[in-house]
Amino acid sequence: MPSPASHPLKRTLIASLKISAYAGILALLALVVAVAVAMSSLPSYGELIRRDDLGQMVRVRATDGSVLVSLGPSFGEWLRYDQIPDIMKEAMVAVEDRRFRSHPGVDPVGVARALKVRIERGTWVQGGSTITQQLARNIFLTNSRTFGRKVKEAILALALERRFTKDQILELYLNRVYFGGGAYGIDAASRRFFGHSAEQLSLAEAAIIAGLVKAPSNYSPTADAEAARSRAGVVIKLMQETGDITAAEAAEAAPERVKLVPSPKQNSVRYFTDWVLPQLDTLIDETVEPIDVWTTLDPAMQRSADAAVNAHTPKGAQGALVALDRDGAVRAMVGGRDYVTSLYNRATQATRQPGSAFKLFVYLAALEAGYKPDDMVEDSPVTIAGWSPRNSGRGYSGPVTVREAFARSINTVAAKVGQEVGFRTVADMAQRFGITTKINTQPSMVLGTSDVRLLDLTRAFASVARKGVAVVPYGIRRVATAKGELLYEHRDDESRVLVAPWVAAQMTDLLQAAVLTGTGRAAQIGRPVAGKTGTTSSNKDGWFVGFSSGITTGVWMGRDDARALPGLQGGAAPARAFHDFMVQAVARRPVEKFDIEVALPDWQLEPDEEAWYGEPDPGMMVDADGNPIDPAAIQPLPEGQPVDQAAPGAQAPRGEERLDQDWLDRAVGREPAQREGQPAIRRPPAAPPQSPQQPRASTPPANPVERRPVPSQP
Repeated sequence: MPSPASHPLKRTLIASLKISAYAGILALLALVVAVAVAMSSLPSYGELIRRDDLGQMVRVRATDGSVLVSLGPSFGEWLRYDQIPDIMKEAMVAVEDRRFRSHPGVDPVGVARALKVRIERGTWVQGGSTITQQLARNIFLTNSRTFGRKVKEAILALALERRFTKDQILELYLNRVYFGGGAYGIDAASRRFFGHSAEQLSLAEAAIIAGLVKAPSNYSPTADAEAARSRAGVVIKLMQETGDITAAEAAEAAPERVKLVPSPKQNSVRYFTDWVLPQLDTLIDETVEPIDVWTTLDPAMQRSADAAVNAHTPKGAQGALVALDRDGAVRAMVGGRDYVTSLYNRATQATRQPGSAFKLFVYLAALEAGYKPDDMVEDSPVTIAGWSPRNSGRGYSGPVTVREAFARSINTVAAKVGQEVGFRTVADMAQRFGITTKINTQPSMVLGTSDVRLLDLTRAFASVARKGVAVVPYGIRRVATAKGELLYEHRDDESRVLVAPWVAAQMTDLLQAAVLTGTGRAAQIGRPVAGKTGTTSSNKDGWFVGFSSGITTGVWMGRDDARALPGLQGGAAPARAFHDFMVQAVARRPVEKFDIEVALPDWQLEPDEEAWYGEPDPGMMVDADGNPIDPAAIQPLPEGQPVDQAAPGAQAPRGEERLDQDWLDRAVGREPAQREGQPAIRRPPAAPPQSPQQPRASTPPANPVERRPVPSQP
């Protein structure tokens, strides 16, 4: 007979069991309700196939199709379950969830094993998460290690198992899980690491991908190739244990022989991609679908540019280079010696004084005003508004041609020419050619005292090389979705003419002389080159900008803090860097001679001063049939006889009008010479006109440029 004391204990035990049973039932009911609610809120399978919740993937490609940089998540084609290789499915199940086909979404064995390890080691080492739980976490939750997140993960996993089939869950998982290197899904991982679609995966490649899920950062081939191959060996061994592959297949796999795609270099190329990617906002509206951005960058030219800048930039200084094709396509861009240590792009962001390279705009204005390369100018002391420029050699050469003055970069001549054409005119010319920074109009501006950007100055030289047609630098050729839908394509615009072709041709003549005989001789590359050096005061900046065979390249060197660099001159290190780069850049391009013999406009082909001040040309007399009449046969008209009744060849007496073209001009109120196919020339009636070769000025300049009369061209 039980003791009385045992009855309260029995009752307590029974009560505890009942409470536990009720709590279990309530918990089960709550779980069922939670799963049902979760099922009702789950997106459809079609909605889960879309991966726009991962962000937009942007792949930036070079001219040869190689990937310069990948931004955002990277994912390839969505592969249906039947498109995924069996070896890939088996590898993933073997390493991540052996009982995937049998559990309801949560694996009790896995949970028990994780709890056991937690008790033994005092920390969570194994999570016990199934493939379904991992899918729920990747789509709906974060990676926070909290008990609440694990409960939610389990509920969502049970709901997913009730809503979708095992095949659908595995398809979703393999297309959405993160494999490191920015790749989401097995197709993105396969293309990223092996360079081909996941449909062609080998056993070793599938093992490498399957081994990445545990720790994408540690085992990613982009981070540690050897660790990735070692982890693949573990996966292959597990597949052999589960019977998915034979011992012979495991031995033949050899992950160490798998060829991996090298990672894109993230050095000087990033100067270009950082400049070009913000432009997407103005070109396309697509912000969800993955896109490929096909750029103008030439990888070979970029490597040559990087090598040239690093080889010639003085110690302690920075260098920048930008190269434009004839239509403005940026083929190479280096914004500094090392992108990793300095993100600042000196090719597009830095504003520095260009020195004598700015004389391009002084002489463009002069040529447009009527100067010609062979005109004589005077190299002599000059003072303008209290400013007295000096030449680099401290001496003066006297009369020199415009060509020689530009080639030797004579400052006094540039000052006189700038004063004659007008400093505001020079500033306007610079802005016309694409200088976006503020240009001052002080007399010293002709020597390049206003800050400019390297890209802008290179653009201006490229417009001269294009015979006066505006060049707009661009870096994006086209943009397409991953499926090939074209979103944007660049179109060249040749409609904006900055100067007449003959002005650009004469400027090219001057630029070529600067390289052949002037300050830019170090830039010679064995084929026609035109360019200009630039050196600022105290050797703070060195420039060389020039063009050859359709490529225009600008080089700048200096210190970021604008301190002096002894020995830095545009004709030295920058010109040599230009030389080294251009030798490689144009090696496969045909040699192009400069077209500097361009027909001059009509007003430059008119008679010179002697013709204007001499006797007028009587012209040629013709009869009624248009045949020439011998001047000796012309007879004066009898008194009183009208002109239109005179015999052929008769000459109107003095004081009477003659029926000729001038008479017709006056009769119809047309200016002389304003006929079809001829420009209108308005001449003052009381005095002969000013020579068209001499720029007009309301008052003579303080230090006029002495010029020698040049015979008119036929």
